[in-house]
Amino acid sequence: MPETATTTDATYTAPDANGHFGSYGGAFVPEILHPVLRELREAYAHYKDEPEFDEEVRSLLREYAGRPTPLTYCNRLTDEIGGARIYAKREDLLHTGAHKLNNTIGQILLARRMGKDRIIAETGAGQHGVATATVCAKFGMDCIVYMGTEDMERQRLNVERMRLLGAEVRPATSGSQTLKDATNEAIRDWVSNPADTFYIIGSVVGPHPYPMMVRDFHRVIGEETREQLLEKEGRKAPDAIAACVGGGSNALGIFFPFIGDPGVEMVGAEAAGEGLDGRNAATLSNGTPGVLHGAMSVMLQDDAGQVEIAHSLSAGLDYPGVGPEHAHLRDTGRVSYPGVTDEEALEGVKLLSETEGIIPALETAHAVAILPDLARRMADAHGDDAVVIFNCSGRGDKDMDTIAANI
Repeated sequence: MPETATTTDATYTAPDANGHFGSYGGAFVPEILHPVLRELREAYAHYKDEPEFDEEVRSLLREYAGRPTPLTYCNRLTDEIGGARIYAKREDLLHTGAHKLNNTIGQILLARRMGKDRIIAETGAGQHGVATATVCAKFGMDCIVYMGTEDMERQRLNVERMRLLGAEVRPATSGSQTLKDATNEAIRDWVSNPADTFYIIGSVVGPHPYPMMVRDFHRVIGEETREQLLEKEGRKAPDAIAACVGGGSNALGIFFPFIGDPGVEMVGAEAAGEGLDGRNAATLSNGTPGVLHGAMSVMLQDDAGQVEIAHSLSAGLDYPGVGPEHAHLRDTGRVSYPGVTDEEALEGVKLLSETEGIIPALETAHAVAILPDLARRMADAHGDDAVVIFNCSGRGDKDMDTIAANI
């Protein structure tokens, strides 16, 4: 699992030895967690290139999770929009219904090798919680998932799935009662139980080495995409890739293997909620640098440095921060991050459902919403053979109550 990708001018190495992506990253945690993180960094550095570990990860991804996921040509969506040929990377077809299982498989195997038998996690839309509960059931390990009470209400299906899988779902009742607060509670648990507890973080956020480690476990998305595109189109890279960005794991999973391809435009769709001037979760549009959940990144905060309440119809994007690598990629100009409103995301749900028979998660729908503009721009720039790929990061079953109430 190499950590570098060649760019046009130099080698993109992320992160550095101290976990920094440019100005962002690092490990800002209570003193009691520093030895825990040091143990994790050493374990990951040891096992990530070990053939036996790598084979066990790949075997589970293949035999249990259902990889490789298809790269599906969206012919009716392409015709409806006009412009570039559009492909969907079908992470919605992965076991548990989203990309999250890639990461939980990797982390549960690491936890077992480290002798940790108590697993905790945070979740927003519930997909990471379900994926964590799934691997804990698979390996017979205790599982506690923290989830905001508001998210528990709007994602009741996933709450019941986690409980059926044997997990304890603990409500976070403070603040906005969403993903931020669930993460706060998980960190408090971790501080109280550092010796036997492994915290499976669900996105490319948190203290080093989590942003790097989660990205590496998800990079299989982009690696498969490259191989499949070569088979389908006879080319090694598309003209553009789109994905939604909350914390940003599915986006980095598909972006990272292509960062070294200068001709590939990368676009991460953030949740603009009610608009960039209203309630939103568009961190990279409206945020400023600060420390959140153990890392320096960009976050929504007031003039006094207090975290602001984020808003999105999508529980998985309803987060006031973003992964530090995304903040760095924005600053360098390698990736652009437009905001997509709730209304536009709902139009994305309808567009993909009606043209392709694929009902996307509300998170994924943010990426779908930017496809019309992106596909037309790519066709204008590259002609009729232009290709755009979007990461279909999850399916919409979990969101049907919200979708039905708002369309």
